[in-house]
Amino acid sequence: MQKKLFLYKNQDVLIRILFVLLATILTIYLFPKNDRFKYDFKQGEPWQYETLYAPFPFPIKKSQQAINVEIQAIKNNAANYFDFDSDISSRVYESIVLEYTSVSKDSVNKVAQEKDLLIINKVINDFYKKFYTESRLNISSSQQIFIQMDDGFQEVSYQDVLFPKNLNSYITELVDYSSFSNTYWLEKTLLKNLKPNISYNEILTSNIIDDEVSKVLPTRGFVPLGSRIIAQGEIVEGESYQVLMTLNETYQSQTWTDSQYYWRLMGYTILVALSFLILSLFLYRYRPSIYHNNRKLLFVFFNVLSIILLTTLLINLDTSYTYIVPVCMLPLILKAFFDARVGLFTHVITVLILSFIVPYAEEYLFLQIIAGIVTILSSSEIYKRANLFITVGQIVLIYIIAYFAFYAINQGGVTGWEWQKISYFILCGLAMLFVWPLIYLYEKVFGLVSDVSLLELSDTNSKLLKELSNKAPGTFHHSLNVANIAESAANAIGANAMLTRVGALYHDVGKMVNPTYFTENQGSGINPHDDLDPEESAAIIINHTIKGIEIAKKNKIPDRIIDFIRTHHGNSVVYFFYKKAQLNNPDIDIVNYQYPGPKPFSPETAILMIADSVEAASKSLKSPTSITIDNLVDKIINKQVDEKQFINADITFKQIEIIKSVIKKKLASIYHLRIEYPE
Repeated sequence: MQKKLFLYKNQDVLIRILFVLLATILTIYLFPKNDRFKYDFKQGEPWQYETLYAPFPFPIKKSQQAINVEIQAIKNNAANYFDFDSDISSRVYESIVLEYTSVSKDSVNKVAQEKDLLIINKVINDFYKKFYTESRLNISSSQQIFIQMDDGFQEVSYQDVLFPKNLNSYITELVDYSSFSNTYWLEKTLLKNLKPNISYNEILTSNIIDDEVSKVLPTRGFVPLGSRIIAQGEIVEGESYQVLMTLNETYQSQTWTDSQYYWRLMGYTILVALSFLILSLFLYRYRPSIYHNNRKLLFVFFNVLSIILLTTLLINLDTSYTYIVPVCMLPLILKAFFDARVGLFTHVITVLILSFIVPYAEEYLFLQIIAGIVTILSSSEIYKRANLFITVGQIVLIYIIAYFAFYAINQGGVTGWEWQKISYFILCGLAMLFVWPLIYLYEKVFGLVSDVSLLELSDTNSKLLKELSNKAPGTFHHSLNVANIAESAANAIGANAMLTRVGALYHDVGKMVNPTYFTENQGSGINPHDDLDPEESAAIIINHTIKGIEIAKKNKIPDRIIDFIRTHHGNSVVYFFYKKAQLNNPDIDIVNYQYPGPKPFSPETAILMIADSVEAASKSLKSPTSITIDNLVDKIINKQVDEKQFINADITFKQIEIIKSVIKKKLASIYHLRIEYPE
């Protein structure tokens, strides 16, 4: 029972802890599985970091090009293996003799035939003193040639092997010295009947070559622990470049022991969890409305994880794509839904987490934080198309300028300027333009409201405001005046003017239920309250906030606007009917004449309460002058301060004085006050 009670009392804290744990686990899971060499370098450029010493002993890897050269050299100089046919000469002799006998039996006498047969035999024997092959391999004189005889392999010289390209000339030479009766016939017959006595053994040769290739070492030399690899300012080329490439690959492919792996995992987990914890503490301390709202808190963490996921995917694809990720979309979105401070703080935390995995971490941190600050300092009215394009243009420009500065520092000049990276910055800017459809999607999924939706809600031709203007035209006109006054006051103190205006437009929609019970809608001069007792009248007046919340929810008005309906009277008293009731019963309970609240809990809702009260009261002035308006404004606002209506609104006395000044000027312009000239 006690355990259940503990869980119930601390469920909010447990949910927040769960958010942090899940975000940490997902982030660690998304991190690249291999280590990243923390230095980034390019061949032919100076080493921009401090002098680098070997952090551990490692062999120097050969480049793939060097390995390919060695393999090609092995193939070019490899021995070639042939199989020997010892009976081929006798078979060739028999076939030539048979052909000779059939041709010469009638034209050549027996003595001449015997002589020719001896010559044929000698020519064939002389021919097969060499090794003849029909293989057309491009064998060089430097390559070894082995022939597999009955008693094993015999190495022969290149000159002892007859290749097809030399066959004709060699046979002509043999026949010319043979004293044969018909040299033309003999040469032609030999060319037709001679067969190779060796044949290329491709399988054996290939196996031996493969065996030699397998012995090619992928490394050359060894770098001992602590030895200098490259000094600061030294050009990355030749041996130093190959050593750096080897070290980089070693980091990426390094296999850690279980103990090392778990220690490293714990380190990353602590850092990431600490980052998310700080973000949660910031929201708890400075933005409790977000911290205590599960949907809003989930929205913040979801956007952070989305940026981390997108960055990780592109880094795994190619580290040069790092700056394509529209990281500055994060503060832009959070600024649209919440405020600039939340956007910037969350952006900084996200960039710190990403610095663990991106190349050029120092450069990345500076560029992204500066770009994030520019995003926050840019126009807050991103619902205007021009402002969004200007903001994106400023961010891209900052990226380019900062990259130029880093390049000049690292290279000592601007030669070799990488235009490809500039194109990445431009692609990043174009990707940020998708913030519009994203905001719309987030509104539907998370049930939040942004300035874009506020702009739509401020349209007086919307369904609910149209209905208000038809059913309660006086209230609609009152709401328009309050909206104009509240918007000016919000601008003066730096509050969200658009949110304040929209809240003012909808704050009295509950009066549509009983419009004639409110003075601004009583055009005929008949007051229904004359037939009711004060308590009933007060209940109808108070009930318009409850009815307004119901109507707003039915019309799917965002909660952020409903807050204005709920708080625009705070827990104030319907003073007129309370005093009227006291005439009959001095001990009457004030609770029956008091709005249920809550009190305003933001500068915007406080401004609406002030503007609503002052605008309504100003209608009671018979002959408004500057003095009477000033006195009225001071009296109403001071009374609200004394009743502690703004105690939860995070608004200062200085801001209240500014609001007073703005409202006085607005009312003076509404009533067209002029200087009175003497008659």
